[in-house]
Amino acid sequence: MRKAKPKKRILLPDPKFSDVAVTRFVNNLMLDGKKSIAYTIFYDSLELVGKKMKDADKSPLEVWKQALENITPQVEVKSKRIGGATFQVPMEVRPERKISISMKNLVLYSRKRAGKTMAEKLAAEIVDAYNQQDSKESALKPSALRRWGSVAVTDS
Repeated sequence: MRKAKPKKRILLPDPKFSDVAVTRFVNNLMLDGKKSIAYTIFYDSLELVGKKMKDADKSPLEVWKQALENITPQVEVKSKRIGGATFQVPMEVRPERKISISMKNLVLYSRKRAGKTMAEKLAAEIVDAYNQQDSKESALKPSALRRWGSVAVTDS
């Protein structure tokens, strides 16, 4: 165990939208320390989302935030040892971890997606998450929800 908790690093808001969540997402998107390229990919994908979602009355940034909200897991399973046996116990996800998981999943599944550029793949994934289609993003959720009622010990 650590002696002291590490200090939270303060992130600066992004230059275009002045939003800390965008900076956090770009940090997850970034490869090999190439932050300016990651920003370009993100902003290009938001432009593509704006073109795809012309009928929606929301801005592309709001669509992105709603997409993140849609794929955010509420429950996850953790292994817990009770009397020599290991059980998959469903537990609620901490708010910070919820955001982290949803951002990482969005980046992961957009990288796996077929498409030309990363901006196109990310835009397609954002639109699908916004429309709640192809919900492989929440892979942990079904197994956690199945076990929710069958486990007596949930507090740790």
